[in-house]
Amino acid sequence: MNYTYILRCKDGTLYTGWTNHLEKRLKDHNEGKGAKYTKSRTPVTLVYHEIFETKEEAMRREYAIKQMTRSEKEKLIHKNNPME
Repeated sequence: MNYTYILRCKDGTLYTGWTNHLEKRLKDHNEGKGAKYTKSRTPVTLVYHEIFETKEEAMRREYAIKQMTRSEKEKLIHKNNPME
């Protein structure tokens, strides 16, 4: 499985990425090994994810989400995770 995900960083910003191992990737982000952007913004919390069969699908969705405004991302998160 491949995943597109959104993280909420400790400073409130959002980070979007893709992976084929969601739990490991989240752990990597929180250990400062995930991405340059999240390195100084830990801890991060997983607030949204989608599952795809192929890496290409996950990467396309990552790109599409990155093109959204923050408001659109927040709506996507809240629609699927009302507690956020």
